[in-house]
Amino acid sequence: MDQLRKRFDHLTWPEAGQAASRAGATVIWPFGACEQHGPQLPLSTDAVFADGILDLVLSGLDPALPVWRLPCQAIGFSPEHQNFPGTLSISASLLLDLVEQVGTQLAAMGVQRLVLFNAHGGQIGLLQVAARQLRARCPSLAVLPCFLWSGVDGLADLLPNQELLHGLHAGQAETSLMLKMAPELVGSARPVDGRPTPGSDQEPPEGWSLEGAAPCAWLADDLSATGVIGDARQASVDLGNRLEERLVSHWQARFQALLASHWPPTQSLLPKPS
Repeated sequence: MDQLRKRFDHLTWPEAGQAASRAGATVIWPFGACEQHGPQLPLSTDAVFADGILDLVLSGLDPALPVWRLPCQAIGFSPEHQNFPGTLSISASLLLDLVEQVGTQLAAMGVQRLVLFNAHGGQIGLLQVAARQLRARCPSLAVLPCFLWSGVDGLADLLPNQELLHGLHAGQAETSLMLKMAPELVGSARPVDGRPTPGSDQEPPEGWSLEGAAPCAWLADDLSATGVIGDARQASVDLGNRLEERLVSHWQARFQALLASHWPPTQSLLPKPS
């Protein structure tokens, strides 16, 4: 697939008008962040993942499909990392407004679906709120917020259980994936940090957790001196390659199924007023 022709911002205005008017016209907007990722990974880690995985996914789809991508939103909502130098964070209200303004304009052009393709765990909930607000404002536009790592089959085969549960930030998975995607950006440090000692005051009480069914609103410096929450010691290019394959395969299948369907519905089932 010609990646340049799948960049919505690389189209001419007549081409953009034709693209937006096609049946099932779908635009994917990748979201990252500019935030600390420990001493070994760049501030752009989430943006690198969202941008790069999306390009790989699109390259495996039929070029005739009505799908285009926007430039990556590379600064996101990252207040949990602001006490580490380098982190840049925009406010929740600004991100909500950004999604609403861009989405409203896409809907006015005729775009039928907007996928928010997010790689930063700290803004999952906020982008879900943004999607719901945009959907209410633009009933003709289906809005689908998703998270890069959510629902991907086979991760448990590749990562130890401790990392699956507690490797929340710059641990084995993210360090390995960056070693595969942009090794020139990876430093030599391989920290293990942010894991509470059993029985200590930092260990969540029974039934509670940093994330999951009963989470807390943690800040990275509550948990970690390095910014890492997890264990990067066993990171490798080989693991990064296998993680990349799983992510690309998963999202290609998801987007293929979406583009072959008329889902989700955007017409209200409520009876029309007489």
